[in-house]
Amino acid sequence: MIKSAPQKHQKALQIVRKKEIIKVAFFLIHESVWKYDVLFDLMLKHPRFEPQIFVCPAVNFGMENMLFEMNKSFEAFKKKGFNPIKTYNEATGEYLDVKKTFSPDIVFYTNPYEGLQDYRYYIKQFSNTLTCYVPYAIMTTNYDAFYNLNFHNLVWRIFSETPIHKNIAFHKQLNKGKNNVVTGYPGFDPLLINKTPNENVWKNKNSTLKKVIWAPHHSMNELNKVSNFLEYFDVFLELAVIYKDKLQIVFKPHPLLKVKLENDQDWGKEKTDEYYNKWINLENGQFENSEYVDLFLTSDALIHDCGSFMAEYLITGKPALFMVRNEWVMNEWSEFGEKAVAAHYQSRNKEQLIDFIENVLLNQNDWMKEDRNNFVQNNLIQKNNLAASQNIMNYLEIQIFE
Repeated sequence: MIKSAPQKHQKALQIVRKKEIIKVAFFLIHESVWKYDVLFDLMLKHPRFEPQIFVCPAVNFGMENMLFEMNKSFEAFKKKGFNPIKTYNEATGEYLDVKKTFSPDIVFYTNPYEGLQDYRYYIKQFSNTLTCYVPYAIMTTNYDAFYNLNFHNLVWRIFSETPIHKNIAFHKQLNKGKNNVVTGYPGFDPLLINKTPNENVWKNKNSTLKKVIWAPHHSMNELNKVSNFLEYFDVFLELAVIYKDKLQIVFKPHPLLKVKLENDQDWGKEKTDEYYNKWINLENGQFENSEYVDLFLTSDALIHDCGSFMAEYLITGKPALFMVRNEWVMNEWSEFGEKAVAAHYQSRNKEQLIDFIENVLLNQNDWMKEDRNNFVQNNLIQKNNLAASQNIMNYLEIQIFE
C-alpha cells in the first residue's frame, strides 16, 4: 500500500483538478486535538471548496466512552456554528458511509493511530483519495509513533510544523518524508489571530487573582512516564487552598487521563469522579477538558508535563513551568524538544514548583521572557509571516487549481 500510494494520489489529483467544487471532509475525533479552525474558515469563504466536519467514533475505550466523546465533540462544534455530522447513529447502531453520502475529494485527519478511530474512517479505506494530516500536537520527541506509522507513509500530505520536523521525518519515515511540506503549525493560528479572547472561560470573576493552568499528561505508567499526576494530585488542591486569595487554578488534564484513572486498580471510577468534582466545586478552581485557546490567551502561566503544550503555550509569550518527573524524560527530546524545554522554567520537586508560583507568577520576576520570545521568533513564526492555515490553503490551490 505504501509503495503504490504516490501513484494513487497522483491519479486522484488528476481527477480533482477537473472538478469545479472540491469537497473536503474533516474527520474529527476529540475536540481538544482539533487544529483546523482557521483552515476550515478559509475553506468556507473560498468559492471552490466545500468543507464538512464528520465526527468519527473513538473506539479504543469502549462504547460508553465512544458515545460520550462523539456527543461532546458534536455539541461543541454545533455550538461553534460548524454544522458537524455524526458518523454513528445511536438509534440504529449504523455507521455513515462518508464515501457514498459525501464523496470527499480531500480528507483531513486529526489523528494517525489505527485502532483509535473506527476502521471505516481510517486511512486504509481512503487510499484513492487525497488525504492530509496536521499533527495533533507539535511533536517534541523522536518517537516512531509520531513519524513512522503506516499512516504517515500512506497519507498524501503531512503539513509539517518546522524544518526540524521535516528533517526528522526524512530520517524516520519509510518514504523518507517525501510527503512532508513545511507550512508552520495551524494550532498557533487562533492564538496569534485572536485579539479579543473571552475572559468568561474562568469561573471566578475576581480580577485580582492570577490565572494559572495545570495540565498533567496521562502517561503515568507507560512510555516515558512523563506524567507527575500521581505525585502531585493532592499538592495542587492544597495550593488552591493556600493561595485562594491570590490564585485561581484550572485543572486541564490530557483527555485520556480520566479514562486511565477509571481503569486503574488504585483509583477506579468513584475515586476519579470524586477528584474531578473537587476541582469543579472549588471556589478558585475549575476543571476544563475542551477547547483551550481563550484559556491560554487569558491565563498568566502554565504548569505542565505535556509535550504537546510545550511550544503551543509559548506562542502566548507567557511563562511556563515544565515539571520534570524523572531525568529519563529529559533524554527523550528531539532537537526541537530540547529548544522548547530550554525556554521553560523547570521543577523537579515541590519547593521548585512553589518557587515558580511565588517568584515568577505572583512577584512577576519573569527572567526568562527574552529566551521565550527568541525561541518563538526563531522557531515557530513562519519566515513569510503568513498563518500556517493560509500556507496550507496556498499549497492546495497551487496543486489543484494552477
